[in-house]
Amino acid sequence: MYVSILEEIVIILGLSMVVLLLGSRARIPPIVGFLITGVVAGPHGLGLVEASAHVEVLAEIGVVLLMFTIGLEFSFKSLARIKKTVLLGGTTQVLVTLGLGMLVAVLMGWKAQSSAFVGALVALSSTAIVLKLLQDRAQVETPHGQASLGILIFQDISILPMMLAIPLLAGTKESSDPPAWMIGKFLALIIGLIVSAKWLLPKIFEQIVRTRNSQLFLVSVIAICFAVATGASMAGLSLSLGAFLAGLVLSESDYSHQALGNILPFRDVFTSLFFVSIGMLMDVHYLAAHPILVASIGLGVILGKTLVAGGATLLLGLPMRTAVFVGLGLAQVGEFSFVLAKSGLDRKLIDQNGYQLFLEVSILTMVTTPACLGLAPKVASWIDHLPLSPRLKGIPETKEIIPLQDHLIIVGFGPSGRHLARAARVSNIPYAVVEMNPDTVRIEREKGEPITFGDASQQAVLEHVGIHHARILVVVISDAAAAGRAVEVARRINPGIHIVTRTRFITEVESLHAIGANEVIPEDLESSVEIFTRVLTHYLVPRDRIDQLAADIRAGGYEKLRSPSVSSETLQSCKVPIPDVQVSACSVAEGSELAGRTLAQLDLRNRHGATLLAIRRDDQTIANPKGSTRIEAKDTLLVLTTAGKAGHISRVCAGFPQEQAVQPDPPSHGSS
Repeated sequence: MYVSILEEIVIILGLSMVVLLLGSRARIPPIVGFLITGVVAGPHGLGLVEASAHVEVLAEIGVVLLMFTIGLEFSFKSLARIKKTVLLGGTTQVLVTLGLGMLVAVLMGWKAQSSAFVGALVALSSTAIVLKLLQDRAQVETPHGQASLGILIFQDISILPMMLAIPLLAGTKESSDPPAWMIGKFLALIIGLIVSAKWLLPKIFEQIVRTRNSQLFLVSVIAICFAVATGASMAGLSLSLGAFLAGLVLSESDYSHQALGNILPFRDVFTSLFFVSIGMLMDVHYLAAHPILVASIGLGVILGKTLVAGGATLLLGLPMRTAVFVGLGLAQVGEFSFVLAKSGLDRKLIDQNGYQLFLEVSILTMVTTPACLGLAPKVASWIDHLPLSPRLKGIPETKEIIPLQDHLIIVGFGPSGRHLARAARVSNIPYAVVEMNPDTVRIEREKGEPITFGDASQQAVLEHVGIHHARILVVVISDAAAAGRAVEVARRINPGIHIVTRTRFITEVESLHAIGANEVIPEDLESSVEIFTRVLTHYLVPRDRIDQLAADIRAGGYEKLRSPSVSSETLQSCKVPIPDVQVSACSVAEGSELAGRTLAQLDLRNRHGATLLAIRRDDQTIANPKGSTRIEAKDTLLVLTTAGKAGHISRVCAGFPQEQAVQPDPPSHGSS
C-alpha cells in the first residue's frame, strides 16, 4: 500500500513538473496546470494513477490547510480600507449570481434545493487564480484590482454560511440531528473558540515562543488546526469549516504572521494534490460526448458572472472601464466550489452526472481566465465609444472647466499624489486632482481639496481640469495601461504641456516616452538608487561621487550599470578612498581615564589612534569639539579609527586598564 502511494505521488509530481513548465511558457496559472495534470494522469486519461483514493486523502489535508490559511489571512482590520467594496459589491455579486444560477437550474428541471446549491457553486470565483494574475500584471493596487479583491474577500467569507446550508438543503433525513441542534452546536463551537482565543491560546503560545524552538511552534500550529477541524467534524460540521475557524482564532494574535509563513509551504504542496485529485475526477469521455452542452453552459457562466460582477462594480460608483476588468476577471468558478460540490455530492444534492457537468464547466472557465483578462482592455476600449452616460465613462457630470491658469494637474491621489498636492499647496502652486475612487473624492472634497472624480484617459475629464491652460501634468496611478492612455490623450490635447509620469518597471520607460511623456520615473530604478546611495554613504563614499553615479543612472546609464566594461570608470570613482576607516560610538564609564580631562590633555590621536568627531551628552550634541572641551562620565563619543583600533578605544572608554599607547604612523617616503 505504501509503495503504491509513493508511486502515485512520484507520477503526479513528475507529471506536474512537466505540465507546469509548459504552462508557465503559455502563461497558464498553476492551478489550471494541476487540474490538467489530474486529467492526464487520472483513470479517465492515461490511467497512470488508477486508485485515486490515496490522493484524495492527501487532498483532504490540502483543503484543511487551505481553509486554515484563509482564516489566518482574514483580518477585520484589513477590511476597514475596502469595507464598502466587500459589503456592497461582494453581497451584490454573490446574491445576484446565486439567484441567477438557481433560476437557470430550475428552468433546466432541477429541484429547488439542488438549484439553490448550484447557484452557490457558481457564485464563487477563484481567489488564487485572480490574485496571481493581478500580481503578475502589477494590478493589485489598481481600481479594478482593489474592487476584485474586495468581492473575492466577501466570497471567501460567504463559504461559511454556504457550508452550513448544505445539510439544511439536503434535509434532515441524511442526518440524525435537526437543523436547530446543528446550529446550536456550531454556536457552541464558536463560543468555545472565542474563549480559547482570548484566554487560553495566548498563554499557550507565550510558553511555546519562549522556548525559541521553531519545530515546536510549527507542530503546535498544525496541531491546533487539525484539532479544531476534528472537533468541528465531530460536531457534525465539515473539516474545512473547522480549519477556517482555527485560522480565524489565530488571525488576531501576535503569532499569525509567523504561523502563516510556516504553514504556506505545506499548504502549497497539499493543495496542489487537491487540484490534481479534482482533475482526476474529470471524465474526458463525458466532455467528448457532450461538447456543446459543456461549452454552452461554460459560456453562459462566463457571460453571466461578467455581467453581475461588472454591475456590482458600477454599483460602487466606479466607471464602466473598471467594471469590465472586474467582470471578466471574476468570470470563472472558484476552487472552493469544488469543496462545496464534493460535500453536495456526498449528501445527494447533485447526482454523478450533475457533478461531472460541474467539473467540466468549472475547469473550462478556469482555463479561459487569462484570456478573459487579456481581452478586457479591448472590450473596455470598445465600450468607451458607445453613447453611455458621463458617469459610466468616468466623466464629471458638469462640463464647466475649472478656472485655473498655469497650474499643476495631479492624476491619482494615493500617497504620491497626496505628497505632491501638499507640496504644491505649501508652495502656493495652483493645482487640480483627478481621482477614480468616488469615496476618496467625496472625503477629500469635504476637506477642501480641489479634487474631481473621473478617468484621466477621457478627454472630457482632462478638459474639465483645464488641461489646455496647465503647465504640468503628473500621473501617479498604479494602472500602467491607464497611465499610458492619460499621457497619450494629454499630449494630443496640449502639445506644449510638460508630462511627468510614474511607472512600476524600467521596461515601460521607453514606451511612455514614445507616447508623449517628458519624464518617466520608474519605481524600481528610484528604489535601487536610494538603496545604493544609503549603502555607499555608510561606506563613507564622498557625496559628490554618489550623486555623479545616481545622475549617470537616471540619465540613461541603467544598462551601463549592468555592464562592468562600460561603467567601470564611474564605479571606480565611487570606491571608498579610506577602506580601513571605521566610525564607532562608545560610552565613557565613571572609572575611565578619559572622564574629567580635556581633549588637549588626552591627545587621543597620538596615544590611542582615534579622532573624536562628536560628543553626545544628555540631549546635547557637541560636534567638532575643541581641545579645551572636557569629557565627562556617561558621555557618548563618536570616534574615527582604523578598523583594528575600534576595540581598543572602546576598552579605554569602558575604564579597562590602559594598554600601550598607539604610536603615530611614520611619515611615508616621499612626503613633502
